[in-house]
Amino acid sequence: MDFDPEAVRTFEREGWNRAAAAYEASFATATRQFIPALLEGIGPGADLLDVACGPGFVTQAAADRGATVTGLDFSAAMLAVARDRHPGLRFDQGDAEALPYGDASFSAVVSNFGIHHVPRPQIALREAHRVLRSGGRIAFSFWAAHAENIAWKLLFDAIAACGDPKASTAPPSGGGFASPDSGASALRQAGFAEVETTTVRGIWRHAGAAALIAAFSSGTARTAATIAAQPAAAMPAILAHIAAAAEPFRGEDGLDVPIAAVIASGVKA
Repeated sequence: MDFDPEAVRTFEREGWNRAAAAYEASFATATRQFIPALLEGIGPGADLLDVACGPGFVTQAAADRGATVTGLDFSAAMLAVARDRHPGLRFDQGDAEALPYGDASFSAVVSNFGIHHVPRPQIALREAHRVLRSGGRIAFSFWAAHAENIAWKLLFDAIAACGDPKASTAPPSGGGFASPDSGASALRQAGFAEVETTTVRGIWRHAGAAALIAAFSSGTARTAATIAAQPAAAMPAILAHIAAAAEPFRGEDGLDVPIAAVIASGVKA
């Protein structure tokens, strides 16, 4: 299947519109863990843009640090949740590849697990560079490789063993970031200097294998499509495979699954 950026944009928008209502109780229990690392160095006086802001958790956290904040997302449903939860903050609808702001409008741009979902991440990073002032900082997060990110490894190993990894009809993505080096390289290509990457680790807690699958199914777009495309007859085996492989991570109240993300940052010279 040929890469079609508009097909990717439509798929992602529809997926996040569907996920918006359930996101806080599902996938946000993973993504919110990385907000403090993403906002390192942000404080009073910062004029911050939160790209792919979703329900506004990062936007609010930056405001709590004293920053002047703007959240932006292309999902109307996500923005409705953000505006309802954070009525005192500014949220705009727009596209990360064509930010609706003038040059040098912000002193900081952040994105928590958003850049790799746009059709062309490199264009989004160049747009972030454009709207930053000289000396402004960008920071964005993306998931580490499955070897470090056990929640994803559990799911995709089970689908590979018991289901069909190619069953989804989702359009091919524009490509994410396969390693810290790839994130750093993308920032340098977009014109950023003082580029750094840091791997941050956390624990994603679930009652069991079924709850882990449910969190992916209700709170994501592309991964949810992969799960939904699995043959119904394969799902019990997929569930059993995850349950067996997750036993080393069983705690007193369920599963304590290791997750990891990369924070990539740079400065506009």
